[in-house]
Amino acid sequence: MEELSGTEQVLEQAKQERIRFMRLQFTDILGSIKNVEVPEPQFRRALEGQIVFDGSSILGFSREREYDMILLPDPATFSVFPWEDKRGKVARMICDVRLPDGSPFDGCPRTALKSTVKSAADLGYQLMAGSEIEFFLFQRSEDGKATSITHDVGGYFDLAPVDRGEEARRDMVGTLERMGLHVEGAHHEVAPGQHEIDLSPADAVEAADRISTCRFLIRKIALDHGLHATFMPKPLFGQNGSGLHLNQALYQGGENAFHDPKGAQALSDLGRHYIAGLLAHARGMVAITNPLVNSYKRLVPGYEAPTHVAWSETNRSPLVRLTSRRGEGTMCEFRLPDPSCNPYLALVAILSSGLEGIRRKMDPGPPVNKDIFGMSQREKGRLGIQNLPGNLSEAIRTFEKDKFLQGALGSHISNHIAEAKRREWEQYIEQVHPWEIERYLAYY
Repeated sequence: MEELSGTEQVLEQAKQERIRFMRLQFTDILGSIKNVEVPEPQFRRALEGQIVFDGSSILGFSREREYDMILLPDPATFSVFPWEDKRGKVARMICDVRLPDGSPFDGCPRTALKSTVKSAADLGYQLMAGSEIEFFLFQRSEDGKATSITHDVGGYFDLAPVDRGEEARRDMVGTLERMGLHVEGAHHEVAPGQHEIDLSPADAVEAADRISTCRFLIRKIALDHGLHATFMPKPLFGQNGSGLHLNQALYQGGENAFHDPKGAQALSDLGRHYIAGLLAHARGMVAITNPLVNSYKRLVPGYEAPTHVAWSETNRSPLVRLTSRRGEGTMCEFRLPDPSCNPYLALVAILSSGLEGIRRKMDPGPPVNKDIFGMSQREKGRLGIQNLPGNLSEAIRTFEKDKFLQGALGSHISNHIAEAKRREWEQYIEQVHPWEIERYLAYY
């Protein structure tokens, strides 16, 4: 029997599932999911890349003389949403954005990641990345608006369900599993209203697809439960913020290339070079992995988030931590990103930096297994431990100095990110914030 093409397989499955609408999803430069929905008669045209949209309406997508753009679906991402209403069942496919002549668009984050993955493959490596996605669930007001009122007073790994937040998280896990996203675990996090869902490792592009899909589904299921899910990094003062920890390893010939039973920490030289690359470009990539003004309210001492450029095998304060498992489970946990980032661009920056460390055989130095927060400035200086940028403005300046990262992302993406984030910072500093009123109004 003749094997069906990806297009024919999707069309046959859509027919069997009685799919009425197809969402063609893509991600803009800032990480927001966009979509064009087509009805069943248009499925074949969509799969053949004949669906056009107005790129001028998407931040960072338009050029002066190019407005129409094409969505090219990836048949491997076909998935049916596990809910149905009177209008029928809906499926989705994740798309790459192309120019009208069909050529790749250099502002498409997914295409940028595919290019980086190919660079790794040319060297014989495949990046596998698992994600720990943290988020908050808040109550909604009577008129449906999001509040910052938590739905519980639970804590880290609490067992007893407190209220509907626990039920919402279970529904999220069930929905993710039915969509084909493999969940390794889920639990309550440290702060009230804070939760975590862990996704199993996958190839870099699939990992980014999963993160993007997971964020969409979490928000949707939260809304079904009358709650608001937010990936804002630090919504509550005095509480831990939300991170997006990425557990990663390079594979070569189907085997974990980070593991070496004879190496220090049972880590291979290649793994050490990869970690050194992450450390070398960490300050430059913060504008990508931590893209909001609010991101830097999380990156402060005392809340389990990294504030310095260092790696460790035991404590949780450094930027990069070796996971406890060895053998096929040898991975490094990159603890810098937060869940507001564009996962495609974050993985471009991370993988490119790691590969650069391998190419140049960089040395990360010995692991820092002491509490960095308790070190003096002299001791940190002796160990070569640098601070991460303290705010978005500093992060943008540091990113613009890292020509390697700008080259990895491409000038189109780099320029649009810098411009958008500089504008965001300017809008922030122009505002008069409640803290300033409380602190200064009655005294000056």
